[in-house]
Amino acid sequence: MKTVSPLILISGSTEQRGAEFADTSLSLSLNYPKAIKAGGGIPSVLPCIPDRDLIIETVKRAEGILLTGGDDVAPSLYRKELSPDLQKTVHAAASERDLFELMLIDEVFRQRKPLLAICRGHQILNVALGGSLIVDIPTEVPNAINHSRTDLKDKVVHDAELKPGSKLAEITGKARLGVNSTHHQAVAKIAKPLRANAVSMDGIIEGMELAPGVSSMLPWLLSVQFHPERLFPQHAEHLEIFKDFVQACVRVRRTVV
Repeated sequence: MKTVSPLILISGSTEQRGAEFADTSLSLSLNYPKAIKAGGGIPSVLPCIPDRDLIIETVKRAEGILLTGGDDVAPSLYRKELSPDLQKTVHAAASERDLFELMLIDEVFRQRKPLLAICRGHQILNVALGGSLIVDIPTEVPNAINHSRTDLKDKVVHDAELKPGSKLAEITGKARLGVNSTHHQAVAKIAKPLRANAVSMDGIIEGMELAPGVSSMLPWLLSVQFHPERLFPQHAEHLEIFKDFVQACVRVRRTVV
């Protein structure tokens, strides 16, 4: 009997002027649904509507959730004050996206569904669980490498050292993973339920997962600062991230059924 592909919710972004009547519109890179499909799942895009009932019902119907990249998380969610110079570096997302994703993360943990978080998703997951962010890497970590290589968004630009025995090391089969890098913010203080599983040469956290003592909080969780959805066509180890995520979603559905 053929296994039915699991339904994966993908969090969308918004753009102020869309194609239809220049309305505020749903926005999402097609690389995310393509990666989910390549991993064996069925992608379904969830718009940024911070409605609790809608979020509860959509998470209930899905087998897994993918949090995507985009503009910056509002610093007011994790820091009391910013200097004027630091404030100028912030490119905040629409306020409804922050609220929507915080509600979505809360519901994912309540219903215990597999969760993959990428770039901004990696950051807001950390904030939602009580952690904080580096607001701007060049300003606050002046000796860091250039992490904002948007000119090479589909290319490996540096390595991340993987924690031995971590989920990311097991999935990719690597001790060092080549990653792309298109961000200016990063995880600072790691939220208590999480632990780092990947770090770049300058100490920037490139990945997180649940700590061993609390790993039962979710059946599967992985967050990464890089963009595997842009690398999987050329790098099989990045496709393995999506395959493993989808397989975790299949297992969850079997458990529920």
